[in-house]
Amino acid sequence: MVFFCMVETCVFLNLQHAYMKERVQVVKGEVRKVVKGSSEVPEILDLVITLQRLGLDSYYETEINDLLCIVYNTDYNDKDLHLVSLRFYLLRKNGYDVSSDMFQHFKDKEGSFVADDVRSLLSLYNAAYLRTHGEKVLDEAIVFTTNRLRSELEHLKSPAADEVSLALNTPLFRRVRILEIRNYIPIYESATTRNESILEFAKLNFNLLQLIYCEELKSITGWWKELNVESNLSFIRDRIVEMHFWMTGACSEPHYSVSRIILTKMIAFITILDDIFDTYATTEESMMLAKAIYMCNETATVLLPKYMKDFYLYYLKTFDSFEEALCPNKSYRVCYLKELFKRLVQGFSQEIKWRDDHYIPKTIEEHLELSRKTVGAFELACASFVGMGDLVTKETLDCLLTYPELLKSFTTCVRLSNDIASTKREQAGDHHHASTIQSYMLQHGTTAHEACVGIKELIEDSWKDMMKEYLTPTDLQPKIVARTVIDFARTGDYMYKQVDSFTISHTIKDMIASLYMEPYNI
Repeated sequence: MVFFCMVETCVFLNLQHAYMKERVQVVKGEVRKVVKGSSEVPEILDLVITLQRLGLDSYYETEINDLLCIVYNTDYNDKDLHLVSLRFYLLRKNGYDVSSDMFQHFKDKEGSFVADDVRSLLSLYNAAYLRTHGEKVLDEAIVFTTNRLRSELEHLKSPAADEVSLALNTPLFRRVRILEIRNYIPIYESATTRNESILEFAKLNFNLLQLIYCEELKSITGWWKELNVESNLSFIRDRIVEMHFWMTGACSEPHYSVSRIILTKMIAFITILDDIFDTYATTEESMMLAKAIYMCNETATVLLPKYMKDFYLYYLKTFDSFEEALCPNKSYRVCYLKELFKRLVQGFSQEIKWRDDHYIPKTIEEHLELSRKTVGAFELACASFVGMGDLVTKETLDCLLTYPELLKSFTTCVRLSNDIASTKREQAGDHHHASTIQSYMLQHGTTAHEACVGIKELIEDSWKDMMKEYLTPTDLQPKIVARTVIDFARTGDYMYKQVDSFTISHTIKDMIASLYMEPYNI
């Protein structure tokens, strides 16, 4: 049903495509004049954050970088908590390692924050979530602003109430970019200070992105129909939209189309392999499939039971489609995708051994040494860079396969979030291996509830680790790597915030509908 409605949306947008493309060029120029005309720090902060939330910042990277230099080097009113918080937020979000000590000036003699207006509370709250380890003032700011905003919320009206409610659910820095665009456009439209050119550009840009996403889905759905595997795997066909939805969260910009297509196919195969190893296959069949993945050759089909053969052959064939999607001088990158699958099934094989031996790792660190590598996040994050053209070098791809700290922190965050959301459901059956929650309980002698509380603290530690890496890019891990990994982390946070939304997908159906089937009227 979703797919057919999506096709109708695609047809509607195609009829308007020429007009939208032409109109975009006009309003893009109008907005550029606004950007270039900004010179005062408060004005720059509001403008750049607005462009980021509306998804328009990528069109003005050079101009925004110049504005950020102005913000960083220009004096400002350091007695204004709202302004200080916005400045801190924007500079850290864009890679400036500014000190958090400035927030000490907003405490009284007893060490409590002094802030009364909701605007300042909200700005401080959002700024504090860009913390790293050891920044006690930001840890305290989160506790203070969370309590104050919750108490203020019942007295607020829209749009202030909407902003506070959104923030308490997900701080601004952790929101999925494309979903923030979708949610923020109506909020911006209701603001009396809105700029009509910016608003129109945001709507046009979203509609054009929607058209690109729909076209990608048509292509991917056609690819899946060719698979024609056994019926017990046909459920994947109905989930392609959900898988693509996840990948738009990590790589939303129009120029990442190749990455989204590759990633959606990747996650389809990862999901199938996970279900085969976890549910459908015997231990012996799983080990034979793992061996076939290592061989990555048609001759390996003789190892497999009948129900796996067609799937495996199409798995091999899909690598050819990856080579076709990449330009000729980038086709060598497919080898990285094959290597990622080999590592994944190697981890799956070890988890089966844990399951069959009824083994529970004695510490959460021991568990994570394996389980952070089997949640699929490492494979997807690395695979995203395969389709990013010249922005990513061979040396960068080689570096990513060494599992640098940024990826360890990210995959730890996703694994722990996944386990909190899904363990109760998974542990209800007999066919499962130990989760990180069980290892935490064994290590610390806690209840399941206490373990979840402790693991949520570890998730926050992982975000702090990622922020540290985000602020210290290297030649082999340029800014595009850190930004993309953070985007994947945001998507993981969204998918596992309340429940395992990837498995229990009806929880995100409204957002999927709004992203693919509800264009804005211009």
